[in-house]
Amino acid sequence: MDVLTEPFKKGKEIIEILESHNHQAYFVGGCVRDLLLNRTIGDIDIATSALPEDIQQIFPKVIPVGIEHGTVIVRYESESFEVTTFRLDGEYLDQRHPNHVEFIDNIECDLKRRDFTINAIAMDRHGNILDPYEGKKDLQKKLIRTVGNGFERFMEDPLRIIRALRFSSELGFLIEEQTLSHMTALKEQIDHLAIERITNECEKLFAGRYVQQGINYLTTTQTYKHLPTMVKYPYIVNRLQHIIQPLYSFGEVIALFSLIEPKITIEESVKAWKCSHQVRRDAISLITAINYYNEQSVDEWLVYQLTPNYFTSFLRLIHTLHPHDQLSIDMLHKMYKELPIHTRQDLCIRGDDIIHLFPDKRKGPWISQMLSQIEKNVVCKKLQNDHHLIKEWIRCNPPEIN
Repeated sequence: MDVLTEPFKKGKEIIEILESHNHQAYFVGGCVRDLLLNRTIGDIDIATSALPEDIQQIFPKVIPVGIEHGTVIVRYESESFEVTTFRLDGEYLDQRHPNHVEFIDNIECDLKRRDFTINAIAMDRHGNILDPYEGKKDLQKKLIRTVGNGFERFMEDPLRIIRALRFSSELGFLIEEQTLSHMTALKEQIDHLAIERITNECEKLFAGRYVQQGINYLTTTQTYKHLPTMVKYPYIVNRLQHIIQPLYSFGEVIALFSLIEPKITIEESVKAWKCSHQVRRDAISLITAINYYNEQSVDEWLVYQLTPNYFTSFLRLIHTLHPHDQLSIDMLHKMYKELPIHTRQDLCIRGDDIIHLFPDKRKGPWISQMLSQIEKNVVCKKLQNDHHLIKEWIRCNPPEIN
């Protein structure tokens, strides 16, 4: 009986092809860990004794994303697989990449360079486990522990400090005592990291199922003092400890900072964390909606402006800030369904109709302003979405134009 689940099927074929060319190959990293934990499988990563040039000759489509470090992407039947040559790492002069790598043909030596024991487990195509650093035991103990000397692992790449926090948040695992001690001692090394790498890990930390545990470790190690926003406003970490559920988008996190401490603007956080324009838009939409909710409660205009795309994010923040609030996703969807319109395009009147009503007036911002008034009145059911009734309303409420 094949013990490998569906996500591994094509990866297994890649391993078979590599083995048919007299190379060793194994599944490694998070996919093996998550299989053993019965979690959803993400990316399938493969380690092999084949050199990058061998892989390029064996497979017709190979993308050399990190070929100098032995990593390529194999495109196989419309899917991507990261395939990396077994290697030993030299010194990490930039605290991210080794200054050189030595390609080897020993999987155990390759696993030794990895960050945590739970990520240093390999599996062959038959489902047999290779576990030289007792990662499986640590999975059973629900323990995060570095492979070998934690001080060396964290000095090589301080991002591993934040990764330990992230795994604790995602898996609910405790961090082994000595590993935690090394993290605390070396937390200042985080200052040398690229912000984008920090943001990527912290996004996953805040989205973890056991986010409270991750935040607790963030606090006890004082790592938060070396993260964007928190370095300037360290006291907000006390409020962050009250997060009771995952925040699945970083826009929610950015909005939460401003809701906890109004002095923290969206623009300041977006710049500090080097976020995308989409994260900025998400944060602005959420904080605008929550401020409106705090002042007006929930009404048609709030639901209309928020749109269903943001309902779950909005509710997560509401329940983080107000744990006993009774607002539910069903209530929001019911209100949205009952709205008379869902976009401005649904209005039974256009800008040209308004212009024709006032042919002697110059075109200008007043047209859009009047449409906005009509839109809000229709959404709030103060005006019926009927062409003739809206035109009558406009005649009774002519625009004020200087």
